[in-house]
Amino acid sequence: MSYEKQMMLLKKQLKKAKDVARPTFKRPIPPPYVAAWEKAGLTAYTNDFGTYFLREVYYDKSMIHGHFTLAEYFTAKQKIQEAQVIHPLVSDQELVFFDTETTGLKGVGTQIFLMGELHEEEEGFRLKQYVQADPAHEAAMLFATSMWRESTPIVTYNGKSFDWPQLETRFTLHRQQLPPLKKRAHIDLLHTTRRLWKKDMTSMKLTTIEEDKLGFTRDNDIPGFLAPIIYADAVRSGVPDQLMAVLQHNEWDLLSLITLYTQSVYLVLEEAKDNVITHTNVGKWYADLKDHERSQAILQRVTTNTAYQDTYDAYFYLAWQYKKNKQPQQAYEAFQQALPQLAEVQQLQAYEELAKLSEHTYKDYEKALEYCNEAIQCIMMSTRLKNPTRANKLVAWQKRQRRLGTKIAQQTKIN
Repeated sequence: MSYEKQMMLLKKQLKKAKDVARPTFKRPIPPPYVAAWEKAGLTAYTNDFGTYFLREVYYDKSMIHGHFTLAEYFTAKQKIQEAQVIHPLVSDQELVFFDTETTGLKGVGTQIFLMGELHEEEEGFRLKQYVQADPAHEAAMLFATSMWRESTPIVTYNGKSFDWPQLETRFTLHRQQLPPLKKRAHIDLLHTTRRLWKKDMTSMKLTTIEEDKLGFTRDNDIPGFLAPIIYADAVRSGVPDQLMAVLQHNEWDLLSLITLYTQSVYLVLEEAKDNVITHTNVGKWYADLKDHERSQAILQRVTTNTAYQDTYDAYFYLAWQYKKNKQPQQAYEAFQQALPQLAEVQQLQAYEELAKLSEHTYKDYEKALEYCNEAIQCIMMSTRLKNPTRANKLVAWQKRQRRLGTKIAQQTKIN
């Protein structure tokens, strides 16, 4: 027998041994409380991997959640496509809003016991909440969801760090039974919230954003940390009353994702009003996306709006746009406007840019030296800079100080 045939035979034998050693999946029996959970509003289904429960609700576009009707979501999507903006919030596909409830925060032993999906439809949205019958039926619930079937973009709140990695872990652990997850585009609105309301909101919890920015307040909500305890009790006792309150919590999370997405789109298109901090953050976001023209236009509107106070951050970011666009005089004036109220790190950056413009563009060495001396004083008095950072900055600024001193002496000698 040739070497090649021997190797093929060996591979077949190894495959057979592996197949024999692999435990056969046995579908778990339905739990005894199916009737009680169905009476509470869930519907039991069975597939090849066990039993799961489903709650399904349809929302018409006219439904109001906080300050918004759901119809405004579709308007927002249309507006952002018409604006031809390249932005992380833009998608020409239908979006699926996704949120989970789990038995813990991390670790292989943490299971997902509730998966909520909110799907766009032509005239509204459809909520599907998949509930794990008990831990033995996890594969049944996972298989029932759309997460492995579709590749449409999903929208979450902290889903990139939590919900999606948890889902990947659970599918990996059930890889002998379940098909693999497909790669999907992912819009995480926690990142959007941080972009829009940095320096404005002290907390980025979804419930805080709901109350302060979306006009929605929850009544008799179940705290998220109690959800796993309530689920465990519902499985143990068979009584689903409190579990339905967890589903309500999940439902509110998903509806708020729609309105948060809507408000975020309105803000990045300047179709909604907020305070000076928010609109400054929008301008900076476009700058980070390399859309310098749009960034400059937004920041100019912020700095010239007489209704706004404390526009120093807007002037600071606008100055950088002027610099990129080779508008030195405008950059110089904007850095000057920003300078008095900037935070320490930004203040040092402004001193540096003003010193460079004074020295290299305007040949005003004495003014450049003034900014240099101010920067050195700022470093000396800083409570935030630590060695060796402080020492390195001082060395750099003192080198500039000596160079400017030499230039001033030479200029005086010539005159």
